[in-house]
Amino acid sequence: MSTNKSKKEHILNVASDLFNKQGIRATGVDQVVAESHIAKMTLYNHYESKDELVLAYLLRQDEKWRTWFSFSVNQLSITPKGKLLAIFDVLGQWFQEPDFNGCAFIKTASEFADHSHPYNEAAQKYKTYLKDFITDLVHQANVKNEEDLANGIYLLVEGAITIAMLQTDLSVALHARKIAEVLIERLI
Repeated sequence: MSTNKSKKEHILNVASDLFNKQGIRATGVDQVVAESHIAKMTLYNHYESKDELVLAYLLRQDEKWRTWFSFSVNQLSITPKGKLLAIFDVLGQWFQEPDFNGCAFIKTASEFADHSHPYNEAAQKYKTYLKDFITDLVHQANVKNEEDLANGIYLLVEGAITIAMLQTDLSVALHARKIAEVLIERLI
């Protein structure tokens, strides 16, 4: 059983790497099979379709990123205001990673723009988590206008990620943090 589980994990690892680097549409099942060094039947024994493989990839990305992101933010500060700013420090660390390829969920939503598509729904689920994470920190910070601050911080986060993806401006997280500081001070 562990061999089956490890084979399934291996396929998912290879597919995840390809989806991250090339995109979902550009990555075919034949390439996943070839780079996994398996038979096509082996892939289909573990994943009934490419759709199932993609959804497993998105679910795993979601779980891994949530865990890493919330842990990292919480490690950098103990106060809600400090955590709001730590978000940008964590993003800056992520942007500096050699294998940074941008946000899997932004890329997925851009490839599958139909909001009812299962891949887009998975991306939206993650983005809802991120917005809720920020909103919760803003609520804990006891500010005057929670909605404006949560929306502003969320916009800065998404903007920083997108700029880092498109322009490879590794200092964008620092710029976004400075704007967040001004926004927080204004709304506290």
